[in-house]
Amino acid sequence: MNANSSAATPGPEQAASAAAAAPGRIVLLTTSHRVAPGLLSWPAWQALHAADQVLCADGAHPQLPYLREAGITVDQASPTAQELVGACAGGRTVVVVATGEGEPALTDGLARLAGTGRVAMPELELLPASYDLPGARLLDLVQVMDRIRAECPWSSQQTHKGLAKYGIEEAYELVEAIEEGDRDELREELGDVLLQVVFHARIAEEDLDAPFSIDDVAGGIVTKLIHRHPHVFADATATTPEEVKEHWLRTKAVEKQRSSITEGIPLGQPGLALAAKLASRARTAGLDIPLPPVEGIGYDLLALAVRAESQGVDPEAALRAAARAYRDAIREAESQDRRP
Repeated sequence: MNANSSAATPGPEQAASAAAAAPGRIVLLTTSHRVAPGLLSWPAWQALHAADQVLCADGAHPQLPYLREAGITVDQASPTAQELVGACAGGRTVVVVATGEGEPALTDGLARLAGTGRVAMPELELLPASYDLPGARLLDLVQVMDRIRAECPWSSQQTHKGLAKYGIEEAYELVEAIEEGDRDELREELGDVLLQVVFHARIAEEDLDAPFSIDDVAGGIVTKLIHRHPHVFADATATTPEEVKEHWLRTKAVEKQRSSITEGIPLGQPGLALAAKLASRARTAGLDIPLPPVEGIGYDLLALAVRAESQGVDPEAALRAAARAYRDAIREAESQDRRP
């Protein structure tokens, strides 16, 4: 019994030998440049404080001042995979603070070493120290737009008026993507519309009299949405879409203090959409306004648009759908004419 116990329990020399042979641990610490430096997860701080060595290839890494302020010694070094494995010998833990591009050369080297089967590899852990919040990539867009505005010969000369036509084009292309049901196209067109917003906001920053930024634009719409959704952000109640619309129109009327329900309707929009919008405003306000008793194609179209709106039909969308069907018929006729 005693002999078996003695054989099963390693002595001090065996334990020391096992510790010396332990491959150790590599922790690859990744951070997001979209999160303020120093705002790291608790597991990340634990790993940093417990590490035998902390390495970073970038001496200007934005996290370094905060790590050093927390009492963590960071060595600036770019070890090879073999050197890093050696640094972990004896069961040591080495934390590598990854650069913004990650550490592809290092991780590829570690993968090649592991693939040989001849090296006792340390345990490798990928530890995200900070995560992007939803919408974080919008910060990238703002930064890219800043650089383009400063360095691109074309973009640096653009004005609000010069860009106006592109906003209209992108909006129409977005509508087409929605109606076609193309998800990839929809994602792309949403990006193009978003670009117009960011571009105009970047131009607005340079105005000498009344500058504003993308943060002002976002802040304004956030305030508007909260104020117009008291059933979400306050103690009002709305259980149907109709009640929500009533809340919206009521708060909007108080905000705008308009003298006519027609104020705020852009007259430059397509004719059918304009007619439908006017009819919608009149119907919502409870006004029974007879159509002008004038004959002509324009007034016929007005009557059709008003009728469509009253039936819950978007006349512009309906006409586009009919036009696409007509387009397909034209193409079919053309293909028949080309047949031998």
